[in-house]
Amino acid sequence: MRLGMPALIEMDSVEQNAALCRELGLDFIELNANLPMYQRPDTAHFRRVADTYGVFYTIHLDDNMDVCDFNPRVARAYTDTVLETVRTAQELGVPVLNMHLSRGAYFTLPDKKVFLIEKYREDYLARMAAFRDLCQEAVAGRDVIITVENTTGFTDVQKEAVDVLLQSPVFHLNYDVGHNACTGGQDEVFILARKDRLRHMHLHDAVPEKKQDHMTLGAGRLDIPSLLGLMEGKDKTVVLEVKTEDALRSSVCYLRERGMIK
Repeated sequence: MRLGMPALIEMDSVEQNAALCRELGLDFIELNANLPMYQRPDTAHFRRVADTYGVFYTIHLDDNMDVCDFNPRVARAYTDTVLETVRTAQELGVPVLNMHLSRGAYFTLPDKKVFLIEKYREDYLARMAAFRDLCQEAVAGRDVIITVENTTGFTDVQKEAVDVLLQSPVFHLNYDVGHNACTGGQDEVFILARKDRLRHMHLHDAVPEKKQDHMTLGAGRLDIPSLLGLMEGKDKTVVLEVKTEDALRSSVCYLRERGMIK
């Protein structure tokens, strides 16, 4: 298992993040493509930084990405962004790209919301399969995987979409434990039933009844040792997905004091 940190918004350069990563004895930084400086990085510079500090990168794709938008031009722009990021991953030696699944647009009726991905389920799943195939072609021969993260609770049609993606060896799962807790454990059974495809984790504490997550480890109610135990194995990566330097330092101390990491 390799342990990493998110690129922190309070830090203005990849060097600052890399210096903290090495100081804390962590292995990698998850670059967040929502931040402008990580959208089209200078790969030569980022490689020098990684080599200097002895770290590597993973990449979190744009939160708003919707590769199955029903406007084909919009969907293509997002898909092209993913394919471009695959090429960047190769240049940087990035082993993991992480993505969300968008629920997309919906209509609010008097008694319910109707999501377009549910109304046009077959079209949506066909678009997801086409995206899968493009990614598989782009990744061919490259040592990179794409993980799908649970966010606000997978809907039934999103679960079908995840299984469509998992038909390709390129796609795997990212278990975000705080998101799961704050949706009442909605995704746990689905993800653990596919544990053999679990390769990435966003680890943070949470208080589920208050819908609070991304908390410092030990500050909430999650069983951190058991969750971390799911990620045993050299091919697994875990991001301590807290949002500040102080929270990150405290979370690393929490793990070390309990002998969960060296």
